[in-house]
Amino acid sequence: MSKIGYARVSTSDQSLDVQIEKLKAAGCSKVFSDTATGSSTNREGLVNLMAYLRSGDTLVITRIDRIARSVLDLQQLIKQLQEQDIAFSALEQPVSTDSASEKAFLDMLAVFAEFELNIRRERQLEGITAAKKAGKYKGRKPLSESVATQVKQLYAERTSVSSIARTLGISRNSVYKILKSS
Repeated sequence: MSKIGYARVSTSDQSLDVQIEKLKAAGCSKVFSDTATGSSTNREGLVNLMAYLRSGDTLVITRIDRIARSVLDLQQLIKQLQEQDIAFSALEQPVSTDSASEKAFLDMLAVFAEFELNIRRERQLEGITAAKKAGKYKGRKPLSESVATQVKQLYAERTSVSSIARTLGISRNSVYKILKSS
């Protein structure tokens, strides 16, 4: 019988504060949150939220795109909530799962959220292609030979890949690439 909120922003540059304030003002007794892309459903806050919700609760979000970016993801979430007798509502959009017309409107909003995500991806790829043609996009600079030498030396001394990465301030993947190329 509790209202439980969920807030999400895409990057650490963005703030969750406004969403959390709105959810608490709407009567949410607890708010789960994530700082992660919406195209991923494997978010810690969302996973914890789903484990926390109980029959009779209401999941409250500020907007549809905060919880799902595709129609399929939203429909699967709604189905899971309905199977557990959990209601769903969005504060900034007049949607809930209470009636057929509200469910239809919810699906339409999900279509637009997915469309927006796809358009953004297309623009990003177009920008990268244009930057490559202009010679401005060259990817990440390769690691220096001194770093590669240090990696090889530490590995020869039986230092773990994780320790090498931590010591040199590089990723484990970079360590593996250097070791593979030698």
